Amino acid sequence: MSTLDPQDAGLRADQNLRKDLDATVRARRELGDDYDSALVESFLEKVEQRIDGAVDRRVRRQLAERQMATARESRRPKPADSWGERYGFALITLVLAIPLSAIAGPIAGLSGVVVTWLGIVGVNAVQAVRLNPDLLRGRPDPDGPTRDD
Repeated sequence: MSTLDPQDAGLRADQNLRKDLDATVRARRELGDDYDSALVESFLEKVEQRIDGAVDRRVRRQLAERQMATARESRRPKPADSWGERYGFALITLVLAIPLSAIAGPIAGLSGVVVTWLGIVGVNAVQAVRLNPDLLRGRPDPDGPTRDD
């Protein structure tokens, strides 16, 4: 796959390089065969500098693209790998639900208990979506159970 930088494409049609080549050819005609190697080396050095500049730009661009891709990947939350990461939070919230229900019941009655449990369910739903963002997109988790299980 060839990705051409507009400046790299300009290297082929570079007027300064073309002028340098014309000047080198004229100088060779005027000076004769004795200066061939010096003239060719001088011209090749200019070409090499232009190529090095083009390669440097291309390498910097690709490095920047890779750094951007890496930065984007690092922002994504890591999937839960262990049992504790998947279920530990839910177990802790269920354990904490007992004293919260005990406090909400006598103070606010049934409505307080309902609000407490809605909060517990909400916190667990947010945690589940954080660990598996595909839940909201409707795509099945590749590591999770399927309907065939």
